[in-house]
Amino acid sequence: MEKLELKKSDREELESRARSRVVRAEDARRARLILLLADGEPYTSIQSKLRCNRSYVSRWKSRFMEGGIASLYARQQGRKRSVLTPAMEARVLKWTSRKPTDGSTHWTTRKLARKLGISHTQVATVWKRANLKLHRIERYMASNDPDFETKAADVIGLYVNPPQHAAVFCVDEKTAIQALDRLDPVLPFSPGRLERHGFEYYRHGTLSLYAALDTKSGEVIGKTAARHTSEEFVAFLLSIVASQPKGKEIHIILDNLSAHKTERVKQFLVDYPNVTLHFTPTYSSWLNQVEIWFSKIERDVISRGVFTSVPDLRRKLMTYITRYNDQPRPIRWSYVDVTRRITGPKRSFTRH
Repeated sequence: MEKLELKKSDREELESRARSRVVRAEDARRARLILLLADGEPYTSIQSKLRCNRSYVSRWKSRFMEGGIASLYARQQGRKRSVLTPAMEARVLKWTSRKPTDGSTHWTTRKLARKLGISHTQVATVWKRANLKLHRIERYMASNDPDFETKAADVIGLYVNPPQHAAVFCVDEKTAIQALDRLDPVLPFSPGRLERHGFEYYRHGTLSLYAALDTKSGEVIGKTAARHTSEEFVAFLLSIVASQPKGKEIHIILDNLSAHKTERVKQFLVDYPNVTLHFTPTYSSWLNQVEIWFSKIERDVISRGVFTSVPDLRRKLMTYITRYNDQPRPIRWSYVDVTRRITGPKRSFTRH
C-alpha cells in the first residue's frame, strides 16, 4: 500500500484536530484516519481502530490526496437553520385553528410541519408558547336549568358564608359499586414494572355508598346499602340528624335524583323542620363538594381494589372512611369575582 506523504504543517494541523475536544467528532476521526495512513497502517488495522469499513478509508484517502486538508470537511453540512419569525409563528397558529386537510380530527406537530414546510420542533415551540395541547380535550356538561344562577348562588353561599351555629352537609350516593374479585393473582409493582392485574374477574355483586361531607370539618358520614331507594335515603338522613345536637339547624346540599323528592322525603322534612334541603341545578354535580371526595375514594379504594365478596367491599369502604375521619380536610371554596355571572366551575371558583 502506498504511504501518504504529509507536509510538516499538514501533520501539525491534523494532530491538533485529532486531539481537539472542540471540533466535530467526525472531523477528528478523519484527521486520525489520514495520520494512520501516513504512518503506513494497513487498511484492516485502520478499520479496527476507527470502526469503519474499507470504502470509508478509500473515499477519504482519495479526497485528501485531491484537495488536501480542506477536502476533509463534509460536503453536505445540512440545510440552513430556519429562524422562527413572528410571521411564521402567526402562520402556524392560523393553520392550527383550521381542520386538517386529510380528514383527521386534529393536527400533530409533524403533520402540520409537513404542511407548512418547516421543522416539527418549530411547531411544537409555537404551541408551547400559546399553551396549545391539541392531543387533549376537556368535556363539560351545560346546565339547562332556567333557575341555574339562583340555585348555584344558594349553594355557593352555604360554602362561602354558611349560617352561624348550623351544620352544612353535601350528600350524594355512589351507586352500583362492583365487588370485583380477580381470578388471577395481582402481580406487585417493581422497579421499571407496573402493578399488573389479570384481565378476568368475578363479580360478586354491587352495593351503594351514601356519603355526607361536613363542609366545616371535612368529616364524612358513610352508609352502605344494597339499593338506593327513597327509604334508604331517608334512613341516611336520619343518621345525619342523629350525628348532630338535637334541634340544630342542618342544611343539606344534594342533586335532583328522583329518590330525593319523594313523598317519604317530604314527610321527613315535616317531621324535622330544622333540616333544609338545597338542590343543585340540573347537570351541575360539580357544585356538590362530596363529588370531590367520591373521586378520592374511587382512586384510593375502588378502582384497583380486589373484593372477595360484597361484605368485604362494605368493610373496606367503611374502614377507609373511618381512617379518613382521623385527619379530615375541609374543601375551601372562594368566589373569585362577585361581579361576574355564574357560568361554570372553572371560570368562577378557586378551590384551596
